Amino acid sequence: MDHPTESPLPNETHMNRREFVQLSACAAASALAPACISPTEPVQTTADVSVVRGTDLNTMARDVLDALGGIEQVVHEGERVFIKPNMVTLPWADNRNPFALGECTKVEILVSVTEQCLQVGASEVVIGDGSHAPVLNWENAVTLDGSTDLVREADRLMSEYGKPVWIASLETESPQWLEVPSDTYLGTIAVSSLAMTVDRVISIPVAKTHSWAQLTLALKNFIGITPLHRYGDLPDTPDRGVVLDHSSPRAIAEIYLDIVQGVKPDLTIVDFSIGVEGDGPNLSHGGRTVDLRDRHGSWFLLASTDIVAADATAARIMSHDPVGISQLTMAYGRGMGEIREDRIRLVGAQLDDLRVPWAKADLQNLTQSSMGGCVMHPCGGKQRYA
Repeated sequence: MDHPTESPLPNETHMNRREFVQLSACAAASALAPACISPTEPVQTTADVSVVRGTDLNTMARDVLDALGGIEQVVHEGERVFIKPNMVTLPWADNRNPFALGECTKVEILVSVTEQCLQVGASEVVIGDGSHAPVLNWENAVTLDGSTDLVREADRLMSEYGKPVWIASLETESPQWLEVPSDTYLGTIAVSSLAMTVDRVISIPVAKTHSWAQLTLALKNFIGITPLHRYGDLPDTPDRGVVLDHSSPRAIAEIYLDIVQGVKPDLTIVDFSIGVEGDGPNLSHGGRTVDLRDRHGSWFLLASTDIVAADATAARIMSHDPVGISQLTMAYGRGMGEIREDRIRLVGAQLDDLRVPWAKADLQNLTQSSMGGCVMHPCGGKQRYA
């Protein structure tokens, strides 16, 4: 499939098109700071997270956004949209089904969200990811019932709505690589212009634990918009993982939180259909498939315009305390969003009805030797898993 028409470099106004709402000074002062309210003042929620349960992911993706007021609350007529799924093991889909194993975001959700964007007048939708290969075979991105794939669905939507729907392998189809500021040793981080020159950005991860990052959800998802040729582990680029420091959950979080602050996502939808627990983010690495129908009785999706609140709620559902998750306390301390349970309003469900046992990952960056600031994978390869 042809890649999207090259977009111009964003000007300063476009780069700053979506500013985060900052938390109060006391909230930003510490990731664990108490709310700045008097004992008699009622607690006011600062973030909404909607939840829907069911077994039809297409319908669920509509319902979970309707509970927030509809996709039109985020995407408007004439706007260009970038959707970031987690397709970390798609390169190996010739021999296995990473969607049924819980490793990748489900195609049904991507198709439904794309169509909703087109229905409210989006001028273009780009679905893009980078993984362990320069070019991804998107025809292997199949629905759970095997009836269709992402390429066919993108063609169908383009035909029906007369608007471009692109599926991009970011390594080869990014018109440019733009630098976002970083307070880390990197100084700046290269990210795909496809995620930087649009009007709206949507993160759609699948719920998984992670052996270097504790959890990989909407925040961690944005590692996948960086270039393999710069941070990769291809035959001619042996330094993957040495550049992106994985020596601790905090070290790698510093990097992808800088990316998130540069991109400024507008919407998050977390895929709680089939995910991964234990030593994720994939089964070959030691993780185990979690089908929420078996553990909970149904699948569910959650959505929010606050990416941090979405991830914090997902963490609680996965039986992880956000206070113990580095990326969440760091994001809260930066004023990027909400993690306090009493400040997050759940729409459509009660948290206690959603919590499920979810095995934590053994953090390998705390137990293995590192090289160049990054943990070595057990098989000898340096990794940047999403």
